[in-house]
Amino acid sequence: MKHRIRWFAGPLAVLLVLAAAPSFAHHGWSDYDSDHPLTLKGRIQTTSYENPHATITLEASGKRYTVVLAPVSRMESRGAPRETVAVGQDVTVVGYASKTHAGEVRAERIVLGAGAAEKTVELR
Repeated sequence: MKHRIRWFAGPLAVLLVLAAAPSFAHHGWSDYDSDHPLTLKGRIQTTSYENPHATITLEASGKRYTVVLAPVSRMESRGAPRETVAVGQDVTVVGYASKTHAGEVRAERIVLGAGAAEKTVELR
């Protein structure tokens, strides 16, 4: 009986740690400085449409920023599918700098396109 419990306990512990890992990687709003909103205008360098959040790398004012967007389902339901948030596109992002990760910004909204085709997408 003791051998069965030991055999079961090891894999169970590994499974629990792996299941909890995504929650540790997820950022809450408290990790960002919401007292000082930033407006970044620049060109998208990379995109990633994967859960838990879509992200882009943005070149703005001579710096590179990793911008955390909304979950993929929210991006799509609010009119910002993968095709509209594309590499090379100029965008404006309003968001908050991370308190713990230099160069990371959590987006409140993203403005896609320009002129008559401009579209503001609220992400929160």
